[in-house]
Formats: sequence, C-alpha cells, structure tokens
Amino acid sequence: MTIQPLHDRIVVTPAEQEERTAGGIILPDTAKEKPLRGEVLAVGPGKTLENGTVAKIDVKPGDTVLYGKYAGTEVTVEGVDYVILRSDDVLGVLTGGGAKASKPAKKVAVGAKK
Repeated sequence: MTIQPLHDRIVVTPAEQEERTAGGIILPDTAKEKPLRGEVLAVGPGKTLENGTVAKIDVKPGDTVLYGKYAGTEVTVEGVDYVILRSDDVLGVLTGGGAKASKPAKKVAVGAKK
C-alpha cells in the first residue's frame, strides 16, 4: 500500500527518537520528545491558487526537512509511522553532509549580521 498526498501535502518518515541526552542520560519512552525532522517520501502536485494555476512545492522526495512540534497528522500504515504535513508546515530543508544524521549540527548561522 502506498500513500499519495493530495494538493499541497507531503508525506514524511519521522527521524528516530533520541535514546540518550547530550549528557549521556538514557531516556525512557515517556520522556522522549517527538522528532522534529524527517525524510520526505512523497509530495503532492501543489496548491491550486484562485486563478487556477498550481503552486509547486519546494521540497522533493529524499529531502530531509524540519517541521514544527505540533505540525501535521501522524498516521500508521501497515505498522510504519508517517507524518502528513502541509507544505507550509515545513520550516526548512537540511542540506550538506550529515543532513541524514540523527544528531543536529553544533552551530547554525542563520541570517547573521555583520
């Protein structure tokens, strides 16, 4: 069975939850936080605008994306967990080496002013 998202929605496989904190403490299942990143599996055709044109989605299958903590709808299909998001719920796309890694980078420079 496959999921084909409609309109401006995307299907994401959430990243695995962290088993340990940065300090090495093992987390029980009840203390684990919901993952905020995942890999895009499928993308809908885009949102139909009022003038009839279709606005394409900026992400593609295979991208690793960041999304909001309470964004999307969690679904389970044949024992596999997915998150279905609107394209507006995607906060950013991870690029470069280590984008697929489960640990975030130490520093991220965003819009730094000089």
